[in-house]
Amino acid sequence: MHQLKRSAWLLLLLPLSVAIHCKKSADNNDVVAPADPATIKDSVIVTGLNFPWEILWGPDNHIWMTERGGRISRVNPATGTVTTVFTIPEVVTNGEGGLLGMALHPNFSATPYVYVVYNYNSSGGYREKIVRFTYTGTTLSNPFPLLENIAASSIHNGSRLLIIGDKLFVTTGDASNTALPQNTSSANGKILRLNLDGSIPADNPVAGNPYWSFGHRNPQGLVFANNILYASEHGPGNDDEVNIIEKGRNYGWPNVAGFCNETAELSFCTASNVKEPVKAWTPTIATAGLDYYNHDLIPQWKNSLLLATLKDARIYQLKLDNSFSAVTATAEYFTGKYGRMRDLCISGTGKVYICTSNGGNNDRIVEIGKQQ
Repeated sequence: MHQLKRSAWLLLLLPLSVAIHCKKSADNNDVVAPADPATIKDSVIVTGLNFPWEILWGPDNHIWMTERGGRISRVNPATGTVTTVFTIPEVVTNGEGGLLGMALHPNFSATPYVYVVYNYNSSGGYREKIVRFTYTGTTLSNPFPLLENIAASSIHNGSRLLIIGDKLFVTTGDASNTALPQNTSSANGKILRLNLDGSIPADNPVAGNPYWSFGHRNPQGLVFANNILYASEHGPGNDDEVNIIEKGRNYGWPNVAGFCNETAELSFCTASNVKEPVKAWTPTIATAGLDYYNHDLIPQWKNSLLLATLKDARIYQLKLDNSFSAVTATAEYFTGKYGRMRDLCISGTGKVYICTSNGGNNDRIVEIGKQQ
């Protein structure tokens, strides 16, 4: 998440901080709002949660959820009942760290694997690992580590999981160390690609290396649609991003924030095969969970990315063009109504579910449907 500057530093460095804050104001692209914004109905279905981080629409028509403290639950969207599946004892919460992303095996009924990523303490300090569990029908068993000993911190841990076909994609943050994203020997500041058993695919950019793309600061959203992998990423004091992820590409951090539009950035981008974002925000909005909507239930949202934000405390609709590679219009919903929003998921019928990230056992899941 964003590193907040202390007021004293702002006073001492006012000319610099203003320059940073105002850098690349054109990055917002100033795209227009849709001509017919959606008329939708929202209602709270679950209360009393504590920092939910991932919500997934499961094949059992329940919402699968992680909370940062280590709990994995199933939520009945019809009743709001939350059933604890398992609490991972090894999880250590430190600042923004803890139990983060989750993914379910695509053939879950036959192969009931649950993949999670979380932070823990080891002899080397605070770390992150990816672990596969087996769902027994009531709880999780047989933890199998896929990748361990990833550097972690109280901020910038990523970490979203996504399964595409027979590959597992994982976003990792720079763990507060800006030397790591450009170092392809480090797993940090990357989007990683693994086989579902934790082995490294032979067709990754570098043999024996789990990275798929690099130069990331803190990506917290990941979705695959239209044969395109989209990711959302936290910038520093400027340039939150939505990116299209391509094999082996460099996304610039810490040498580039947002678009390649400053002298030093232009040189680095040319030399380093940097891929620019499709959308960037200055001031930052704290981009978090990302999904793709293409259902008839809310027709105004069709062919749109939906983005949850923390700092801006709203949902952004990012309407895509026919090539699915450019944002043509934006709309904003629920500004400040529910507080910070961490993630969202979409049911098979087109309803959207959002989880908040306010803490203090005051977090909720909100259901969004079509206004009757």
